[in-house]
Amino acid sequence: MPSMPAPPTAPVAAVRTPSRAEAVLLLAGVALALAASFLVARDRMTWLMETAWVIVALPWLALDRRVRPTRLLAWLLALHALVLIEGGAYTYANAPLGEWLRDVLHTQRNPWDRVGHFMQGFVPAILAREVLLRRTPLRPGGWLTYLCIAAALSFSAFFELIEWWSALALGADADAFLATQGDVWDTQWDMFLCLCGAIGSLALLSRSHDRQLGLARGR
Repeated sequence: MPSMPAPPTAPVAAVRTPSRAEAVLLLAGVALALAASFLVARDRMTWLMETAWVIVALPWLALDRRVRPTRLLAWLLALHALVLIEGGAYTYANAPLGEWLRDVLHTQRNPWDRVGHFMQGFVPAILAREVLLRRTPLRPGGWLTYLCIAAALSFSAFFELIEWWSALALGADADAFLATQGDVWDTQWDMFLCLCGAIGSLALLSRSHDRQLGLARGR
């Protein structure tokens, strides 16, 4: 019996991407924030380690015309970049927005690194979802959800390995990058918040993401 052909991936023409002006605005805004953060950075080495993802991604997104994310993903990537930039400029333990959150939430520590790790799940889960839906035969469903969560957690685990390698290589000089603030369970909290972010973004944004990918017809 002949096998059924795999369902086609989402057609590029159906994908709702940012307008040229919107893309320029997002890229320029992140680039300006990155430049400003470099000028005010308390520790340039920590700044470089925290913002390396943004430094690499910006020229790639700006110059490679084949990279056309949905509007949803484009805004999420910009927001994630700003979170990383804030942490890189002031170190996560001293981030001003984190100090404001500490006053609002009445926490004992600056929670900006918690925000960063929540975003580490929230945004990469949608990124993984978009890549899988546009580049593979996968369709929305349980397997897609599982793989997106697994992708976010694997990235978070890899980042924890980077922190470990940095601690081994730099010793006490890596303390600002690690941002543990004396919490012996910091790694576990980081992974847990990444998991929460991934589950939350998939629960809240999947339908909107489907519409932007042109997959929501008939629902």
